[in-house]
Amino acid sequence: MKISKAQSRKRIKNRIRKKLSGTSTLPRLAVYRSNKAIYAQLIDDISAMTLASASSKENSIGNSGTKSDQAKAVGALIAEKAKAKKIDNVVFDRGGYLYHGRIKALAEGAREGGLNF
Repeated sequence: MKISKAQSRKRIKNRIRKKLSGTSTLPRLAVYRSNKAIYAQLIDDISAMTLASASSKENSIGNSGTKSDQAKAVGALIAEKAKAKKIDNVVFDRGGYLYHGRIKALAEGAREGGLNF
């Protein structure tokens, strides 16, 4: 039986999530990618809370540039919000996506913004 692309990504995501967990001092930077937008959240898994979030739908980013440019801007924005909450280090959760393209651009934007992972 052949599994679909969505099922395959879900299996990879679950395998990654078994190994990663975020805390209040070292939150998990979770990434979700849709066809039109990209979203990032800083999550404390112990208290099940989102500490900060950013997306390409926010007014400060808008629809300027390519999707990769928008992803890099989202990475910079989430880094800025993390710095405001005095968070320097995170655990990167790519959410089952390949570390390529928009996911890589978001990670690079976050690193340039000052996050360490």
